[in-house]
Amino acid sequence: MNNSWVRNNKSLLRLLFILFLGQVVSFLMSLMAFTSSLVADLGVDTPLTLSFFSYLALALVFGGILLYRRQKLLVPWYWYVLLGFVDVQGNYLVNKAYQYSSITSVTILDCWTVAWVIILTWLFMGTRYSLWQFLGAALCVVGLGLVLLSDAGVGGGGGSKPLLGDALVIVGTIFFALSNVGEEFCVKKKDRVEVVAMIGLFGMLVSVCQIAILERKSLESVKWSGEVILAFAGYALSSFMFYTFVPFVLKMSGATMFNLSILTSDMWAVVIRIFFYHQQVDWLYYLSFSIVAVGLIIYSKTEKDPVPLPVLEDGNFNAQYQVLNEESADSRNEAVAS
Repeated sequence: MNNSWVRNNKSLLRLLFILFLGQVVSFLMSLMAFTSSLVADLGVDTPLTLSFFSYLALALVFGGILLYRRQKLLVPWYWYVLLGFVDVQGNYLVNKAYQYSSITSVTILDCWTVAWVIILTWLFMGTRYSLWQFLGAALCVVGLGLVLLSDAGVGGGGGSKPLLGDALVIVGTIFFALSNVGEEFCVKKKDRVEVVAMIGLFGMLVSVCQIAILERKSLESVKWSGEVILAFAGYALSSFMFYTFVPFVLKMSGATMFNLSILTSDMWAVVIRIFFYHQQVDWLYYLSFSIVAVGLIIYSKTEKDPVPLPVLEDGNFNAQYQVLNEESADSRNEAVAS
């Protein structure tokens, strides 16, 4: 009886699991935003160094697993160089924005990632979106707008150079969208461990190069204290867990659903402030969370599979089509023989 119920409700269970994973990732992202903002409040302006420790942890853990397997790379290394580069730029620009703008502004402008991802997946991944999916995405954005309105009343706004900070976030969302779409392509076609390990490795290498050029003086002037070290450690841990769970969400639902899920990160940030700072939130918070949840369900229930893409194997984009042609030829021969 139980097995029969599971089979009949497999799609529902999958949907609930995707939504759950999405909220885990969203919560981890809110922890990243919280610790990154804390580092900025402590007077430390080293966004590249902040991300470096995350990439180092990813390279050591997942790179170690990859070395233990002793397998060749399934995706050419130069694709991972590009993926690591755009990911570093996204993290750098958004973390840098906390020096000039508020958490509220950074969070609301981070929504631009959804728009860029929809455009990129439409053009390059063959994804087609229905009106219901657009409705679900719109509800998510509306719900986020309500919670940001509530958040602004609690203590949002401000910043030394808000326009500069806003510009950094918008440019950073373009790099995040490129990273999300590229990672989605790799995890759906190849191995998740390899993808995360290579992002960590090349992200670390790119970060080291940029630190030497852009951040050396700022790093030398940092006065390391217990609070600063704990903030760095908190960001590294939350970021490590974030990159660990992201491939599962991307593989199961795609980059658009992933970015819609993390729209609730600001809500989780409010929860963190309630427990750590004992602040109150008004009824808009609960209404907005409900609206976003409805939007995610509508989008997930109407999600369609993207048009199959050619397999990327040693730079040969035609490998899949050759196999299909051979299979179709065999099928025709069997039909004639019968």
